[in-house]
Amino acid sequence: MRTHYGNWLGTILLGTTFTFGAAQAAPVEVNFYYPVAIGGPVTKIVDDLISRFEASHPDIKVKAIYSGTYSETISKSLAAYKAGQPPEVAVMLSADLFTLIDEGAIAPLDGFIKTDEDKAWLKGFSPVFMTNSQSDAKTWGIPFQRGTTVFFWNKDAFKEAGLNPDAGPQNWEEVVDFATRLTRRDTNGNVTRWGMQVPSSLTSYWLLQGYVAQNGGTIAEPTGDKTYFDAPEVVEALQYWTDLALKHKVMKPGVIEWATNPKDFFEGRAAMFTTTSGNLTNVKTNAPFPFGVQMLPEHKKRGAPTSGGNLYIFNGTAPEKQEAAFQFVKWLTSADQSAEWSIKTGYIAPRDDAWNTDAMQAYVKEFPGAAVPHDQIPHMVPELSTHENQRVARVIDDAIEAALTGAKTPADALAAAQQEAERILQDYR
Repeated sequence: MRTHYGNWLGTILLGTTFTFGAAQAAPVEVNFYYPVAIGGPVTKIVDDLISRFEASHPDIKVKAIYSGTYSETISKSLAAYKAGQPPEVAVMLSADLFTLIDEGAIAPLDGFIKTDEDKAWLKGFSPVFMTNSQSDAKTWGIPFQRGTTVFFWNKDAFKEAGLNPDAGPQNWEEVVDFATRLTRRDTNGNVTRWGMQVPSSLTSYWLLQGYVAQNGGTIAEPTGDKTYFDAPEVVEALQYWTDLALKHKVMKPGVIEWATNPKDFFEGRAAMFTTTSGNLTNVKTNAPFPFGVQMLPEHKKRGAPTSGGNLYIFNGTAPEKQEAAFQFVKWLTSADQSAEWSIKTGYIAPRDDAWNTDAMQAYVKEFPGAAVPHDQIPHMVPELSTHENQRVARVIDDAIEAALTGAKTPADALAAAQQEAERILQDYR
């Protein structure tokens, strides 16, 4: 009887111990929405990072869900949140900060910052990238794949035009001068090469922000409830941009597509162009000629906008899942991983210690152009971010298109845009 009882009790205890051990060993699962539409090099980089994170954090399992464009990612994330099944973490635009806060979808990260190491990690991000990451004295997002606009030129075209191939234009006046000399026309007067090209589809407000910052102005308050679309500095900036095509005739008129902008450069249809720093690797790989890259030319001052995605942790998930998501976010944005991500993708590493790593130092030595976005950080301004940001951005984008196509003067287009933005934002003040 004693033996039977002992065997029975031992079986129960063994079963209990096994069950408890299994429960303790089961990793916490984290769903990670990442904005890319199809497989390819970026997904392989993300998958490799996740594998290495899981190896060093065996108690956490991260499932990458490739969720389409930025627009599709925020739509899917908010739909999942409203359905009670949000991802634990997602990469979404830093400019969508107020939209995510207004929806109650994201959790402030301040509650996860507990140790001195956590505090040092958070302080390591460049302040300009934190402007679109913080609001009301709380941190809502962590800078991850951030960018800016930079300036490229074809060195062979410069030589042909009698320009110094190692020095791009340094101010607005030089851009017009250089572009005039670089524009080529055939015997019938048809342009075979434009001197300058600036993309104006999709987020054209972003390019305008650079000109406005160089002109000493701003297009919005960082509080997200006030815009200055019709301010003199903004009107003058848009006038300069439209004049490149409509007055100086050194840029293709009308709307210039983002996707074809680098291709026009590679194929010799544009001698100079402005694009995202995220195209650095693309230009380095595909330009069939020597090229130069520099900070944006100045006017009253230097100026350029930030851009790109933050990592956000969602509300509506279990505390242990949020904590696991935080550990993933912190690891992904540490110095070594930030440097690796920047080298492999072309995004700016948003923290200074990433630029001091051996890997980054070696890469900049091999490709000095990679340092240009980092050197521009002191001159950057935060990207337009307001309540109902997608609506407000569409208003200013439409105004820019109307000016670039000649449908309206910059002053008239921006006055109408400001009036509509006021109507959208008045309830948030």
